[in-house]
Amino acid sequence: MRTVRCDDAGLAETASALNAGAVAVIPTDTVYGLAAHPGFPSAVERLYTIKGRAGAKPIALLASDADAVARFGFPLSGEAARLASELWPGALTLVVGPEGAAEGFRVPDHEWTRRLIAACGGTLRVTSANMSGMRPATDAPGALADVGLSADIVADGGVSPGGVPSTVVRVGEDGSVAVLREGAVKI
Repeated sequence: MRTVRCDDAGLAETASALNAGAVAVIPTDTVYGLAAHPGFPSAVERLYTIKGRAGAKPIALLASDADAVARFGFPLSGEAARLASELWPGALTLVVGPEGAAEGFRVPDHEWTRRLIAACGGTLRVTSANMSGMRPATDAPGALADVGLSADIVADGGVSPGGVPSTVVRVGEDGSVAVLREGAVKI
């Protein structure tokens, strides 16, 4: 496990590791996250193992922007597009797509992290950097203490400014909005 700073060199090193199938601890605008490239199923599986998370519980994707969400196969329209336009980048995770094949997406309000995600193709699977059921880490030392020693690389960006996980909403194909988890954004 290696720790890097959130500067250009740290971005290049973290992106290189993720693009090779590593697992990384990264800062976001809410809490620290445990990240893997979605193109590496074994790395995504490690997220579940490291976190102690049940395999049936999905892991959302952080995206560099709304265009990356569309490239992933989930173009936003209607109410989802309106919410994304108003609240991204920010602490809102939008769950979109048909029942049984839906995905959660969020564009974080953290420039370094968005640049990292873009360098990895536009999306990363990211879950909070803590053991399931425990309080999310808001800094690199907290993430290291909880899950970081099992990660390949830790990007230290100081204290995450939000400190509260994102709000998660499901946007139905009929435009309905259901709050799945209360968080930093009030809906």
